[in-house]
Amino acid sequence: MFRFIKKEKESISIEAPKHIGVIMDGNGRWAKKRMQPRIFGHKAGMEALQNVTIAAKELGVQVLTVYAFSTENWNRPEKEVKFIMNLPVEFYDRFVPELHKNNVKIQMIGEVSRLPKETYEALLKAEELTKLNTGLILNFALNYGGRAEITQAIKEIAQDVLDAKFNPGDITEEMVADYLQTSSLPRVLRDPDLIIRTSGEVRLSNFLPWQSAYSELYFTDVLWPDFDENCLRDAVLEYNKRNRRFGGI
Repeated sequence: MFRFIKKEKESISIEAPKHIGVIMDGNGRWAKKRMQPRIFGHKAGMEALQNVTIAAKELGVQVLTVYAFSTENWNRPEKEVKFIMNLPVEFYDRFVPELHKNNVKIQMIGEVSRLPKETYEALLKAEELTKLNTGLILNFALNYGGRAEITQAIKEIAQDVLDAKFNPGDITEEMVADYLQTSSLPRVLRDPDLIIRTSGEVRLSNFLPWQSAYSELYFTDVLWPDFDENCLRDAVLEYNKRNRRFGGI
C-alpha cells in the first residue's frame, strides 16, 4: 500500500510496513533531562503512543505492536512499577475513546492475566470496546518476554505430542508460530516488517525474538516521549530504502 508524505514541501511515495514493532525506550531519561521523576516520563510516553498510533494508521500500517512492559521490568523500583501498572487505566479513560473513533482495534500479548486486577480489567475493556473495529491493530506487549513465550509454546507442543494430536516429525515452523502469542493476528501480519527502538540503545531486549527473524531494525537516539509522526515518517522512509531478500539474492 502506498501513501504520500509531505516533507519540506515535497511529496514522497512510500510503501508502509504492514506490521511495525516499537520498543518504547527512554521515558526515564527524558524526565531526568527535565529534572522530573521517572514517572513524569512514562506519562509523556503514553501521550506519544496515542499520537504515533494515529500517525501509523494514517500511513496505512495494519499492526503496531508496542513493548509496554517486559517480564524483566518487575525489577524496577516498586513505586515506578505501580505507576506503570496504573497507566492502562488512565490510557483507557483518556485515549481509548479517541482511538476507538479512529477505528483502532486494541489487542494484547504477554502474561497479561498476571497483571494487577485493575490493569488487566482496563485492558479487557479496551479490547471489548474496540473488538469490531477494522482499522489498525494496536497490539500491547505487557508482561511480555520473548523467551518465556517460546518456552510456553514448547510446553504446549510437547503436551499435544503426548496427547497424540500429532507426531514430533509433523512439527513445522508454521505450526510453532501457531502456538506463539501473536497467533491471534492474521498469519500474514504476525511478523513485524520493521522494528523501531528509541533512545539510542541498540538491542531487541527479548522483544519478539521468533517473529523478528527477518525484521528490518531501525534505531534512533530520539527518546520515546519525543518520538512523533515526523520521526515515524523518517523510520518508514529508511525502511523503504532497505532491500529485503529474506535469505535470497
